[in-house]
Amino acid sequence: MRRQAIQFAMAGVIGFMVDTLVLYGALWMGAGYFYGRVVSFLCAVFTTWQINRHIAFAADRHRSAWHEWWHYLAAMALGGAVNYAAYSAVVLAAPDHGLKPLLSVAAGSVAGMVVNFVGAKFWVFRKA
Repeated sequence: MRRQAIQFAMAGVIGFMVDTLVLYGALWMGAGYFYGRVVSFLCAVFTTWQINRHIAFAADRHRSAWHEWWHYLAAMALGGAVNYAAYSAVVLAAPDHGLKPLLSVAAGSVAGMVVNFVGAKFWVFRKA
């Protein structure tokens, strides 16, 4: 489980980068902090699912990709709610500056990480 936790965390770092880059792009296009984050979060979830299904939980896969994706998305939604709440708190409290999106996504990512790992390990990729 330790190996999986480390690999899950590494996928999370890549997901964090995707999340942040997509959010900055969405903000640049005028999407705003809250709509832009929905889009960036979904992109990050898809990215981490791909990494986790092929690396961290590769041996535990037993469902079709379609079925697995919907389970992963549902599991990440709970962690995503925790993530989005922490993100929103920082967005609303922090002064406007260039690092505000980065700091907000970081706060959300840290807040949701444990919830997401538990959901992935014990529900999405559990052994049959």
